[in-house]
Amino acid sequence: MSEPHHRHLRVAVVGSGPSGAYCVEALLESLPDTSISVDVIERLPVPYGLVRYGVAPDHERIKSIIDSFGEILSHEHVRFLGNVAYGSDITMLDLRRHYDVAIFACGANSTRRLGIPGENLPGVFAAADFVAWYNGHPNATIERLALTAEQAVVIGNGNVALDVARMLVNPRETLLQTDVPQHVLELLVESPIADVHIVGRRGPLQAKFTTKEIVELGKLDDVDVIVDPCVLRVTESELQQAAPPTARMVAALRTLGSLPRGRARRIHFTFFRRPVAVFGHPGAESVVLEATEGDNDHGKAERARREVIEAGLVLTSVGYRAEPLPELPFDAVTATVPHTNGRVFDGDDTRPAVYVAGWLKRGPTGVIGTNRRDSLETVKALLSNARDFPRALERDPGAVVSLLRQRGVEVVPWDGWNAIDGAEVARGARLGRARVKIHRLEELLQASSRRPTE
Repeated sequence: MSEPHHRHLRVAVVGSGPSGAYCVEALLESLPDTSISVDVIERLPVPYGLVRYGVAPDHERIKSIIDSFGEILSHEHVRFLGNVAYGSDITMLDLRRHYDVAIFACGANSTRRLGIPGENLPGVFAAADFVAWYNGHPNATIERLALTAEQAVVIGNGNVALDVARMLVNPRETLLQTDVPQHVLELLVESPIADVHIVGRRGPLQAKFTTKEIVELGKLDDVDVIVDPCVLRVTESELQQAAPPTARMVAALRTLGSLPRGRARRIHFTFFRRPVAVFGHPGAESVVLEATEGDNDHGKAERARREVIEAGLVLTSVGYRAEPLPELPFDAVTATVPHTNGRVFDGDDTRPAVYVAGWLKRGPTGVIGTNRRDSLETVKALLSNARDFPRALERDPGAVVSLLRQRGVEVVPWDGWNAIDGAEVARGARLGRARVKIHRLEELLQASSRRPTE
């Protein structure tokens, strides 16, 4: 792979989340500094993607990975171009003119729907939208949220379902240690929600929870965890046949179910149930559940029986989905970009200078660290084909910024992000907290220019 090193490689990485950062890291580690320059193009004024806006605010240890990503994205041969949207501010034609190769690592930002009556009622939200709201995403679709009921239902059996359930029952002391916007903090603290029901259509052996997340629930202050009796019916034989991580997770669920009860708030696990409708006027008031075929301990008559949970908040956590990007092929079935080891493939045409990484490449699977292996595969494929890349016509690094400014784009550089970072810390200090996120786009842009935000 020494051939590509004979010329300077100009790379555009679209997306600054985990997969984008890991692609940059792999490029920097694979090539001499003098052989590469990378522009990271991010649609938001701030970096880090899923780590900033997807990780639960009470998971500070996971968020510490931001420090390592910061070192990568602030490298002297890396340039951050924030507030630049691919498809509108910059096009594929622009990328081909200004860069030798482009890597698309912009994630999966849409969510799957349940397709049931009442899904569009006020009070019913995709869990991803709820996560965006409490994490202060500037493009969050939830602007106002009324938490007035005592019960909530979360549909889904993955870690995101656990995250949103935990955020709904966390005490004030825990929330004060997070960086959620102040209006989010106040609403969650004042919420009357005492019971959160996590509902899955399959059983505990099929759940996608991780053991660490389950164990964490047992450490919540003043919260009981009530586990579906079917967890106790899982046999030792079934546990032995299950994958070790699954067996450990189910064992952790059993342990939670055996703990003493009597606390102020509760998280309930319900398996083998699927939602069939949400009722209420003008907003959600109840969820109708139906037993699924997977519940082998119940006969047909039992499966036909429906049960109702009163709930003024319903969160659906049934998966993320990528959306098509301009000038990129897209498989609507898998919701991914067709590729070979990260090299974008369009019918009979393999595009030598266009690559993909992360959820856009493999679908919304794995944890943050999964993206490192995925990104390394993409970069290896890129380097093995670098000799075939058509050389960018425009070699001046300043040309792309000039082009964006001519189009009226307010490009936020790394120094601009540092200014936002400082403004959020200062806002936190004024409120007696370590940090408080700025959640409005115009305020982020003001902060990036070191203008007053309040």
